Amino acid sequence: MPACSPPPSQQVGVVVIGYQDAAHVTDAVRSALAQGAVVREVVAVDDCSADGSAELLGRLAAAEPRLRVLRRPANSGGCGTPRNTGLAAVTAPYVMFLDSDDVLPPGAVDALLGAAVEERAEVVSGLCVRRELPSGREVPWQAPLYATRTVVAHPARRPRLVHDTLCVNKLYRTAFLRRHGIRFPDGRFPYEDFVFTARVLAAGPRVALVPDPVYVWHVRRSAERLSISLDRADVSNWRARTHACRTAYDILLAAGQKRLARAARAKFLDHELRMYVRELEVRDVRYRRAWWAHTRAYLAEYDAADWTRSPTAPGRLIGRVILASPEPRDLPRLRELAARPARLLPPYPTGSDGLPVWSQDLPQVTLEPLLTRPVRLLPLAADAELRPSARGTRLSLRLHELYGRVERAGGPVAVEAQWRRREDGRCGGRRTAVFGPPERSAPRAGGAVWPVGVTVDPAALGAGTWELRLRLRFRDGTAREVTAHARADLPGHLRRRALPSTRHGIVLVQPYATHSGALALRVAPGARGVATVVRGRLRRLLH
Repeated sequence: MPACSPPPSQQVGVVVIGYQDAAHVTDAVRSALAQGAVVREVVAVDDCSADGSAELLGRLAAAEPRLRVLRRPANSGGCGTPRNTGLAAVTAPYVMFLDSDDVLPPGAVDALLGAAVEERAEVVSGLCVRRELPSGREVPWQAPLYATRTVVAHPARRPRLVHDTLCVNKLYRTAFLRRHGIRFPDGRFPYEDFVFTARVLAAGPRVALVPDPVYVWHVRRSAERLSISLDRADVSNWRARTHACRTAYDILLAAGQKRLARAARAKFLDHELRMYVRELEVRDVRYRRAWWAHTRAYLAEYDAADWTRSPTAPGRLIGRVILASPEPRDLPRLRELAARPARLLPPYPTGSDGLPVWSQDLPQVTLEPLLTRPVRLLPLAADAELRPSARGTRLSLRLHELYGRVERAGGPVAVEAQWRRREDGRCGGRRTAVFGPPERSAPRAGGAVWPVGVTVDPAALGAGTWELRLRLRFRDGTAREVTAHARADLPGHLRRRALPSTRHGIVLVQPYATHSGALALRVAPGARGVATVVRGRLRRLLH
């Protein structure tokens, strides 16, 4: 493949919006200016901040002719209006958006503009990386879309595009947006990018996808003022999200993009619904009731075709349970089903016809497709118990039968257990073990259970938070990657322990259940690590 020619200079305008973010806004602007000659202008829109943001930007603009600062006379209450203000001021042929607390990585604009010019694309989208702060852990957003460079002649040919609702990891031809009158919702409109992205897709642009990292989304969970996507403690956030999803669906449907509209509804079930269900169990009773009632009303708008394809896919199954019950129920089991990968915990009841159902009192929620679904897609459930001990730490696993599907695969042969450090994704080593013969339990409790044990050396893992991933191999040659359900019901199982170590002197070990119920492990080696944990606990107690 011939080398790509460099992108033409002064072709891109970057709109940076900010409100009360003096600590970060200049870093965002500088990351845009640092993209080089390809950036004609950076339009910084301050949404009437009172923390000195506008003054900081003004001083920066005095030394940088490419920077223009616009200050709104009153706060708009959202992100849409300042973005519209910036978009109206841009003179460059291409435009992109940047939030004040994020940054553009080096080469981002070159990668996007190069693809736009070479592929004659009206929209170019690249990989966004979520960077957790202060840990620095990076997680790619919607990575499967950006595995290779791709050109999509029309969005309907790639319905998966509806899953990337971000507006900031994309470059747009300015004339395209203006010709179709594409703007953000004004005022306080949470999840405004859902609507903007739907308007873009509804206009049918030629889209190019590039695998290059083009945007760094900073996730600050400890910030005093949480971003909209993180501030989910009040049910109003869920109402705003469903409203944005409904609006996006209506936009696509009105434009005749039925395939994209249906894909948007499927995305809601697979992403939004699963994300909020994982948190539902920790909310108070009032929140749960309000959330459940609102969700039932929203899902009642779905038609039959929205449910018929893959009816036991995790999001669809969760939605069917919610629709079938007027009150919140089975929250622990729904939380596990919402995990990635999904886990369907026992019991595994059958209806009067002998076919699988969610529960005896919800026989209308049938699970019959599980009898034919490929093993690699089944929501298999494994229980995990980790008991740290000075004599050796052992991980005990028990794989549950699922309506005979495990036995039909010949039963499990072996499991490969892998610990991955959450902070940086590093693998802490793999251990493989062979399953023992099945233990029989009551059919309603799940039938057969296959046990297996794996040794763990917390000292060798090192400091950090470690997530457990399992790869199951079956006798018929199939395989399935799963996570393990943490046995929180066992007395003392998730208790912190201090273990002697020849390498570190002492290691503090704590198994715990993640927000989706999976087993994870925190390790703090050495006296310094132990002291850090103790200080952190004291701070939490004092606050």
